[in-house]
Amino acid sequence: MQFDAALAAQETLQQAQAELGADWDEATELEETFSSNAGVTARYAYEGLLALAARHPEAHRFHAFCIYITWQQVTEETIARHFQTGMTLAESYLASPEGKDPRHLAHVAELLESFRAGLGLDEEDDIVVEFRKDTPKGGD
Repeated sequence: MQFDAALAAQETLQQAQAELGADWDEATELEETFSSNAGVTARYAYEGLLALAARHPEAHRFHAFCIYITWQQVTEETIARHFQTGMTLAESYLASPEGKDPRHLAHVAELLESFRAGLGLDEEDDIVVEFRKDTPKGGD
């Protein structure tokens, strides 16, 4: 990968504060638990973060954060379910790129390829192909 998913997650979580409103404190508590633990405790915090994202469908930065931490979860516990979750989250994120940070879109597209490869699905799907066609090449 061309970026560090853990660093991207930390940066993106801070950017998501306004998106979460009253749920911000819960998000930071869950993230702290996720980041400072392993095993079952981290998994429960991770699942809590995903549930929080489901309550905020328009919180694009927070959704990017959840995709980044899903990669962390994959590296912690390399099981098909985490790859599948990451793939599903990434495909959903890329399906409607309007209003989303181009950097997050590029990172999520890269992670989608990694999630798919982890499941043995090496060919790009239509969402990634369309994203690549629509992404400007070169400088901003």
